[in-house]
Amino acid sequence: MFDFPIGVLLESFRTDVKTSLEAAVEVGASAIQVSATRGFLDVETVTEERRNEFKSMVDANGLIISAICGDFICGNKDFSFSNKAQKDIIIDKSKRILTLAKELGTNIVTTHIGVVPSDTTCDKYKIVQETCSELAAFADSLDAHFAIETGPEIAVTLKAFLDSLNSKGVAVNLDPANFVMVTGDDPVKAVHTLKDYIVHTHAKDGRRLIVERPEVIYGEIEAEIQNARYFAELPLGEGDVDFKNYLQALSDIGYKGYLTIEREVGENPKGDIKTAVNFLNAIKRG
Repeated sequence: MFDFPIGVLLESFRTDVKTSLEAAVEVGASAIQVSATRGFLDVETVTEERRNEFKSMVDANGLIISAICGDFICGNKDFSFSNKAQKDIIIDKSKRILTLAKELGTNIVTTHIGVVPSDTTCDKYKIVQETCSELAAFADSLDAHFAIETGPEIAVTLKAFLDSLNSKGVAVNLDPANFVMVTGDDPVKAVHTLKDYIVHTHAKDGRRLIVERPEVIYGEIEAEIQNARYFAELPLGEGDVDFKNYLQALSDIGYKGYLTIEREVGENPKGDIKTAVNFLNAIKRG
């Protein structure tokens, strides 16, 4: 029924690079996404030799790199797209990550930018807009994309923000589980809302446990209830993402990119990822 290739976020295997690449092949993935903000390819420490070594290992396993994960904002109180004093630092590091991505053969960097306010007149909105406008121009110059991961705001708010940039340089990495777990937005409708901007997707599942403001969940403001468990990430097919209709929506809008499996929790990541590949393939076959 559907013909989307399947990838996996390499760090989801939670082991060394060589073993993770071999595991990606074993579970049936054809591509990988890899982080450029920690580990083997950390943009702050990576050398040309290490970059070439990684690319050789990817090629040797018959894989391609679907995207680079360039997130250094989510869960990091030291950085914020809405902090004007940090604008130059964020732009510089983001540009270096996108340059690394191009050197590795992909033109997509997925990232978080924090919660986009629905109030377009507030200072926070304007600062985030200014930063993203500069990043969009840089990405356009490289025929590339900074793909914002969905979740912190509802789809219509994100679309309006992206429309304001007048560019596809800042685009969308659609994560259906984040919508379900954080805002309660419908991922199927979100696909149609954001259809002009989707360049990459994550395949992840989950369930919302407590309704709370995204600013609290993403750590932008202090929680009133300490150590609350706001959501649960679950193996594909066990959460509240309607994957059959989600994949149908992606097909309907003409999406041709990857379904990249992300698994951040669980005691058996390789097993969960293999189950996810099988789950997606079963839906794809109809």
